[in-house]
Amino acid sequence: MLSSPILVSFTLFLSLPLVLFFSPQILHTSYLPFTPDTHDHTLFRRATATATAAHTTTTTTNSSPKIAFLFLTNSNLSFAPLWEKFFSGHRHLFNIYIHADPSSSVADPGGVFRRRFIPSKKTNRASPSLISAARRLLASALIDDPRNQYFALVSQHCVPLFSLRFLYTYLFRNSIHKSFIEILSNETNLHDRYVARGENAMLPEVPFEEFRVGSQFFVLTRRHAAVVVRDKKLWRKFRLPCLTEEPCYPEEHYFPTLLSMEDRQGCTGFTLTRVNWTGCWDGHPHLYTPPEISPELVRQLRVSNSSYPFLFARKFSPECLAPLMEIADDVIFRD
Repeated sequence: MLSSPILVSFTLFLSLPLVLFFSPQILHTSYLPFTPDTHDHTLFRRATATATAAHTTTTTTNSSPKIAFLFLTNSNLSFAPLWEKFFSGHRHLFNIYIHADPSSSVADPGGVFRRRFIPSKKTNRASPSLISAARRLLASALIDDPRNQYFALVSQHCVPLFSLRFLYTYLFRNSIHKSFIEILSNETNLHDRYVARGENAMLPEVPFEEFRVGSQFFVLTRRHAAVVVRDKKLWRKFRLPCLTEEPCYPEEHYFPTLLSMEDRQGCTGFTLTRVNWTGCWDGHPHLYTPPEISPELVRQLRVSNSSYPFLFARKFSPECLAPLMEIADDVIFRD
């Protein structure tokens, strides 16, 4: 028979996963409530359980709801000073989460971003790894704070076009309460991307008539964030590798397809992040440079063809920080 100390150690070892899963939420600090070796499966399971448990409690609390800002990056956050100015004075209205490619040695910019990095894995453009990264961010934010009610995915190349107060009021003080995610069904190369994994690879879960495309960047409600982290059926399809020479950009299809199939009426079909694709042919949007930065550009970027304005914009070169900071107080954050 095993000696008593060995038996106790063995029992504790077997119970460790249960402890990690059922342990109470850690008090809110700059640390996130899970360790760097947490596996995605456990993370998503915890996030699903947390979202389900908090569904009835968050509507009765007197605390202000929050916006979770999800930074997806593979390089330093060059616009951290601009975002710092954006967040200044509103600590009770937001939380920050950063998924940084661990192979890129992204520096912690400090300030409101200090220690807001979540356990991350390597990401590659036009691959399912970007879907996984966004799902980790959503799951982390769901677990961390039940007051997170909107989840805004942005990149290191994104900048705000309005003040945080304007954004917060826009999201919470209107009657929309829908997810802002682009959902398109009439793109010319949609079928080519659909069959990129094989002629019938997406069947039966995703018939072609349900296949959608949209911007990688979105603002989701908490209900839809929970839909994403608990999904297994569509993820099994979108994680399959592309077999064609042309990339199939799964990060542009998974989220709009999933939410269109699950709750199309709960989505605006519109992204809040402005991107300039004029004249682009290589899959990369226009990159703004310092000579282009002006008050007029900011005002132009805000305007859309929809009833919804754009609240963020991309893609800006790191050198744009200085001219953006010069017009931040008088233009960007003067709503």
